Amino acid sequence: MYNKEDKIEIEFLDHVAIRVKDLKVSADWYDKVLGLKKYQMSEWGDFPVFMLANKSGIALFPANTSDTELDLKSKNIKIDHFAFNVTKENFDKAKKRYMDLNLEYIIQDHYYFHSIYTKDPDGHTVELTTIVVDENSFYKQSE
Repeated sequence: MYNKEDKIEIEFLDHVAIRVKDLKVSADWYDKVLGLKKYQMSEWGDFPVFMLANKSGIALFPANTSDTELDLKSKNIKIDHFAFNVTKENFDKAKKRYMDLNLEYIIQDHYYFHSIYTKDPDGHTVELTTIVVDENSFYKQSE
């Protein structure tokens, strides 16, 4: 066990790195669909391309399409999905945007949270989630 003063405090999820077929297509999709801002620093070269909302987001890396392809429906070891937290108002905006863009999506009720799921151009599952119970009492449970 560790001492309380040694506990690492996580501030936020910085990024999830994903491999994509086309950096530009994916960057444009994350901008158009989720409004993520593109950060591409010259010191890094052509990649990664960071797509961020505030300090959280994704890092796009080029896929090596000649590697063996994984079964996207597999429940084996892999990233299943990643999620961004949004307010109820932005959750409703996302539903409208997804409809306007004619994106396929599903909404799930997770009791404490509602989530909307869609796929990016490479088939990664992207979740937006919003808390529907009292936030203070929910997060207090985990202390």
